[in-house]
Amino acid sequence: MIMESDKQTGAVRKHYIGILPMLDILAHIAGGDLSNLDRKMSSQVSSVIGHCVEGLSLWTLNPNTSVLECMEVFSKGIHRALVPVESSIESSNTIAGVELIESASAYKMLTQMDLLRFLRNHHFDDLKSVLSRSLSNLRAVNDSVYAITERTTVADAISVMKAALLNAVPIVHAPDVPQEDHLQLINGRYRKVIGTFSATDLKGCRLPELQTWLPLKALEFTEKALGKEREVVSCGVETTMEEAIEKVVTRGVHRVWLVDQEGLLQGVVSLTDIIGSLRTALL
Repeated sequence: MIMESDKQTGAVRKHYIGILPMLDILAHIAGGDLSNLDRKMSSQVSSVIGHCVEGLSLWTLNPNTSVLECMEVFSKGIHRALVPVESSIESSNTIAGVELIESASAYKMLTQMDLLRFLRNHHFDDLKSVLSRSLSNLRAVNDSVYAITERTTVADAISVMKAALLNAVPIVHAPDVPQEDHLQLINGRYRKVIGTFSATDLKGCRLPELQTWLPLKALEFTEKALGKEREVVSCGVETTMEEAIEKVVTRGVHRVWLVDQEGLLQGVVSLTDIIGSLRTALL
């Protein structure tokens, strides 16, 4: 955000130039020498933004945008958008989903989670029948799922997530893989899910803690960060869309792992997948 004076009134206004997602911070930490954390943590925010596309773009939604139009925007992988509270141009002229080019005195942030929370609490007639259908029936499941192993360190997990632009990865039991596979992403399908490592796990991490935790196994880190073993948020392919939305909203997660009856990984359903499949079914 930068401050600038309005040309007509002279009033100081906030001008937003980017968003700093956790993935940008993760990528900044992972870049170059991981041992030089002091310098990295003292970097200016402007130098951190831009490792991922999301940080470089601001998206706005007209306050009068319909729920279905909002779903279209979020189904493209956009995680959040700004909604002008008081726009400098007529709201009817604002195109939903375009990059923010105007400035307003104030904005509200609308996220994918906000949208799903709204849909969960307001079951429209057309939505009820869709929510009762299974994830597989709605084609919401992404069969391609990359994972790290129980022996992957936090430092290595951060590096591979940065390279693949992934916000989170499942931790799988993989005692049979060669040593080098513990240093990189592997195909997680048909392996036992034992945890989740997410960029948001690093929120609230102070520098001394981060330096201590980088050499730890990612699974051990997730347990230490929370102070207890974390339950894996998962469901089956025949889970209904309503049940899946209930899980992501109540647990505050941005994806659920799809597992079979033995707990073996079958795929993943992200908030983008959920919103996209709902929109397609409602058209």
